[in-house]
Amino acid sequence: MNSYVVIGLGRFGAEMAAKLYACGEEVLAVDLDEQLVDKIADRVTRAVAADARDRDVLEKLGVENFDRAVVAVGSDLAASALITMNLKALGISYIICKAHDDTYREILEKLGADRVIIPEWEVADKLALGMTHAGVMEYIELSEEFGIVELQPRDSWIGKTIRALELRSRYGANVIALRRGDAISIPPDIDTPLDDSSALVILGSYETIDKLKK
Repeated sequence: MNSYVVIGLGRFGAEMAAKLYACGEEVLAVDLDEQLVDKIADRVTRAVAADARDRDVLEKLGVENFDRAVVAVGSDLAASALITMNLKALGISYIICKAHDDTYREILEKLGADRVIIPEWEVADKLALGMTHAGVMEYIELSEEFGIVELQPRDSWIGKTIRALELRSRYGANVIALRRGDAISIPPDIDTPLDDSSALVILGSYETIDKLKK
């Protein structure tokens, strides 16, 4: 088992922390926002509201005892840079940073980040791979507001066409692909009735996706 400190609990950081914990890892989650900390408290080993830009705070949290760190403050370069330098000074052996763009990445790499992730770019690669290979794409984050999910049709949708369901006008959901077993259609045939083997690949806001899942 490895131990991780995840700093920044936006959607990316929170999901990363929760998934690491679900995989059996020890996870310390840190953010300035107490509400974000409260939301994830029961999904990680420990969650703390604290300012990771302050090295003394990190030392009090015992961050130097963790194996790896994830800095998920991608939209604030100054904060990401300072946190990365603090973690490096405390001897964290492996640091992963979220970056906003290529410029951010270059700076963070020079400051000692071992890996820098630009989520939108990695999502594009993963999406292309998922579309061209018959794997199951459960969920992909595009931004803080939008994502892509593969959904099985509701019972009431079976026998109906995508056109008849009017998912875009009714829910604001865009069906970007249709999977039937190992075969996938891009764009989908909106006039073919759905059956039990169908799966819809949908792009939409997280609010929309949550509604469609219910």
